[in-house]
Amino acid sequence: MPMPFAPPIILSQNARTELQAFVRASSTPQSLSLRARIVLRAAATDTQTNLHIGRALGCCNHTVGKWRRRYLALGFAGLQDALRPGRPRTIASATRGQVLSVASTLPHDQERTVTRWTLDEIVATVLDALHTDTIRRSSIWRILHDIDLKPHKSEYWLNSHDADFDAKAHTICQLYAHAIEASQQGRLVMCCDEKTGMQVLERKTPTKPAQPGRRERREHEYIRHGTRVLINSLAVATGHIAWTLGTTRKATDFMAHLPRAYQTLPHMERYDWVMDNLNTHWSLDVCRLVARWCKVPFDPATLTKGVQRRAFLGDPRHRHVFHFTPKHGSWLNQAELFFSVVHRRFLARGSFPSAKDFERRLERFLKDYNIRHAHPYRWTYTGEPVVRDTPFSRTRRQQCQGRACFSPRPKLFERLLYAPRPYRRHAA
Repeated sequence: MPMPFAPPIILSQNARTELQAFVRASSTPQSLSLRARIVLRAAATDTQTNLHIGRALGCCNHTVGKWRRRYLALGFAGLQDALRPGRPRTIASATRGQVLSVASTLPHDQERTVTRWTLDEIVATVLDALHTDTIRRSSIWRILHDIDLKPHKSEYWLNSHDADFDAKAHTICQLYAHAIEASQQGRLVMCCDEKTGMQVLERKTPTKPAQPGRRERREHEYIRHGTRVLINSLAVATGHIAWTLGTTRKATDFMAHLPRAYQTLPHMERYDWVMDNLNTHWSLDVCRLVARWCKVPFDPATLTKGVQRRAFLGDPRHRHVFHFTPKHGSWLNQAELFFSVVHRRFLARGSFPSAKDFERRLERFLKDYNIRHAHPYRWTYTGEPVVRDTPFSRTRRQQCQGRACFSPRPKLFERLLYAPRPYRRHAA
């Protein structure tokens, strides 16, 4: 019986270039590379038959015909493996639901004596609840793995009980977004915070610098010369800082820092101070200082409670307005970003023979930062709640199965064959 002619393939210049790059890329899986070479051979001007292409590429002519038809029907998407349903489930839906119900509760709710789940504990609990031993341990693991449920793992979670969290976060983020424009109009946004417990450590043996083929080596034993506290104010528009270095972070220390920051940073018609809810930030002395700066009446009798003081300091009619971050929301303060720089560039590998040497070197570092490295930070958070769209482990599994782009920079074959999935999305 005569065989039918293989369907012809006509490639555009862009498609041919992409397929050739697809074949040359070292990250392309060999199975996908073979399919791309089949398509290129089938689109050649000499119009080779499936039998000739199969002999040249070391595969069967039926394989060549299959991928020719798949490419003609689906394009680039046809070069990937089709999804296979697999064998029918042997575990009833009720049993699967029981496994998920047990793994989604705490151990003491199932009358177990342990405080964290393990796979063996889940198996024992499920078997006791079902009064059977027909389900295997590996089957229970597979059920949990399919839906990305990991009851043996945990992470810390800090819930903010501030009812106005979203409004406060949005206000602070709007200040950051318009800080540069506001500074040109005479309004300065400043972030103020304290870095406490900076240990003055001296290594018992001098640090040995790096050499070819060997990393820098530091002695793990140290001598402790006390601690220091850095109170910092950061101008959001320029990134310049004003600081006070001391041994404590009492209300008197903060009161001494505010005038210094006010005199050091550029003079403006209005100031917005962003800081957390530490009690030293809204003490009565701070209220008295702000009243003197703004030339407004000051009545201590009306400022006996913290709520009253924070409301007074946050009055938008004043020249100096304090914006307090919501509870458990100190990460909204950009001063934390600068403290990260201090830790990485100065504290992490430092060795200081005395507290005076520490203070002298830190002062030099801060002055050099203002001169050479000060810049406005790029703040990307807008104040809207952000939720995770696809769990980390599920995205990883999808990449292994060839159905998602995992890395920030996907490989060539991933860009051509699979549309990337959004890893995060904004809540509606």
